[in-house]
Amino acid sequence: MKRPHAGSKFTHFAKWASRATGRPVTFIGAVLVIGLWAVSGPIFGFSNTWQLVINTCTTMVTFLMVFLIQNTQNRDTEALQIKLEELDEEELDIIRQDYIRLAKQARTRIKGKRS
Repeated sequence: MKRPHAGSKFTHFAKWASRATGRPVTFIGAVLVIGLWAVSGPIFGFSNTWQLVINTCTTMVTFLMVFLIQNTQNRDTEALQIKLEELDEEELDIIRQDYIRLAKQARTRIKGKRS
């Protein structure tokens, strides 16, 4: 399967979309749209069409967001993997020992709270 290169139109769009959808103003906009839809219920008599509008819109947004989230996660995982590969064995041993020490401290604290 051919992957889009870093400068592809899809990559640029995916980065832009993930930044845009993660902003508070986007969330507020979504809440306002749902609020307007709810307020319009009495105007349309809470008809099946009125319900179908929000169901269809939310389904389409959810479907597209799944792919956007997966794309973002793939990019993040790839960047993390590249950074991990840059670490040499000595650095990894130091990090491993630090985490072993932290785990022992956590177990000691948990045992202290139980007593």
